[in-house]
Amino acid sequence: MHSQLAIIDALYRISSLDGNTEDPQKALQLIVEEIVRQLKCSSASIALLNPDTGRLQIEAQFGLPEEFRSLELSLTQGITGWVALHGTPVIVGNVKNDPRYYCLRENICSEMAVPMETRGSIIGVVNVDSEKPDSFDENDLKLLTLMTNEATRVVNRLWLIRQLRTKAQQLESLVKTGQSLVSQRDLHKILIDILSESRRIMNCPICAIYLLTDDKKKIKVAAISGINGEIDYNEELQLGESSVGVAIERGIQVEVNDIPRTEEHHLIPLIQREKLISLLATPIIFGKETIGVLNAYTNKPHRFNDEEKRLFAALASLGAVAIQNARLYARVFASEDNLRKNERLTTLGLLAAEIAHEIRNPLTVIKLLTESIELDYTENDPHLQDMRIIGEKIIHLEQIVERVLCFGKSNQTLHARWAIDKLVEETLLLVRLKLEQCKINLEYTPSNKLIEIEGNKGQIQQAILNIILNALQAMPDGGTISIILSRKIHSGGFIACIDIQDTGCGIPENIKDRIFESFLSSKANGTGLGLGIVKRIMRSHRGDIELLESSSQGTHFRLWFPLNKP
Repeated sequence: MHSQLAIIDALYRISSLDGNTEDPQKALQLIVEEIVRQLKCSSASIALLNPDTGRLQIEAQFGLPEEFRSLELSLTQGITGWVALHGTPVIVGNVKNDPRYYCLRENICSEMAVPMETRGSIIGVVNVDSEKPDSFDENDLKLLTLMTNEATRVVNRLWLIRQLRTKAQQLESLVKTGQSLVSQRDLHKILIDILSESRRIMNCPICAIYLLTDDKKKIKVAAISGINGEIDYNEELQLGESSVGVAIERGIQVEVNDIPRTEEHHLIPLIQREKLISLLATPIIFGKETIGVLNAYTNKPHRFNDEEKRLFAALASLGAVAIQNARLYARVFASEDNLRKNERLTTLGLLAAEIAHEIRNPLTVIKLLTESIELDYTENDPHLQDMRIIGEKIIHLEQIVERVLCFGKSNQTLHARWAIDKLVEETLLLVRLKLEQCKINLEYTPSNKLIEIEGNKGQIQQAILNIILNALQAMPDGGTISIILSRKIHSGGFIACIDIQDTGCGIPENIKDRIFESFLSSKANGTGLGLGIVKRIMRSHRGDIELLESSSQGTHFRLWFPLNKP
């Protein structure tokens, strides 16, 4: 029999634990030791129900082998599992005769177990063992029930305190995160900061952000963060291909508890490599527009509770504001750049007009002197062709000067039909000496039939010449330039193509997407106008210039013109 005073003292010691410690794990261990003292048992344990796995996990024990600290039991295993499943306390006088018994120690003879219950739900089981048969009676069961009930209240209070402290820390973290994100301007840095904070708050190994593409039909990986930092991963999906897309389409959080058993079609190699199990996908919503999705992945089975979902949604909302702010600032900066370029273009236009006016007079003199020189070249002398080209180029220069001085006026008289082979071959004559000096091997493939285009001869040759000169600068130690003329089908019609490919060093990756912008140059003495002028010339001829490929192995441009007839 247990004295009333001993029972009261034991209950008091258990109830006062929440004032002596803030660690639930430490409190559970002290409770187990108190139970052992009062019931004089040889071993005892407290197993709590893991909501993610639905299994009992030993959180505190006394007298059991150390390896059992990580033991997990299903609700069909042992007397402990039976008590958790049925919510009924039990005394077993001889465990050897009980089919429910799960052997932890060979010398255990009797066992007693009581469920831990709160608000009608079983959260765990307190279990005591003895090496003697029939060691426990109804009075022992009543005492263990009293101590279990008090232990349950203590543990719940400690959990509540810990949850409140965690929530306060999370809210403080959200405020700091919001302040940090709003102060950022670089979109990629913002995405990485969001993911790092998400991983910390959600205590998960990997987080990812997908953003909608401009056409709103696909989603694309914007950034992924893991334990060791940013993960380089590219992926683009249709909206309906995965749970991630569903979260965006419906604007709701989507939870996947067991990714390997579902038909997920996103991040498959990463999910397999990192053994990811559970997913929470939260839409990133700005105003009424969904712009992307924030994902948290765990490598253990996990059911995200309401608090976690609300917290993650708050983080996604902060991220939405930061992302939109970064995009807005990017547009503002782009507009400022355009204004600056327009100012520079206006100034350049005024200077060009003055320069053109100054050039016209000496150019007229050069033309008159050239026409007055009487050189008797034979028909086969290459110098005769040189003089013809010099005459044509002087006329070309006059036309350029005239266009600058009469900017904005249409001059259709400059347009005519030209054989594309003839245009290219004449342009190559202009640079033949330069090619030899630079040790450039020229591979020229003319078209297999006559192709005529309509346009301004001087402008077209200027565009071709510009690309060739750029290629020469990319091959200071020599190389090969390949020029191929062809006719192709484009948008239901035919186009004449001039493909110019070199074996140079290629275009720097950081400017590859902006090479046709005015004033952009990677050369120390470059003006940044060359490719921009070529682009405008091609557009004025209803054609275009395209960068097909550029790497350390060389660069490939294509100039194309529309053809009226096949």
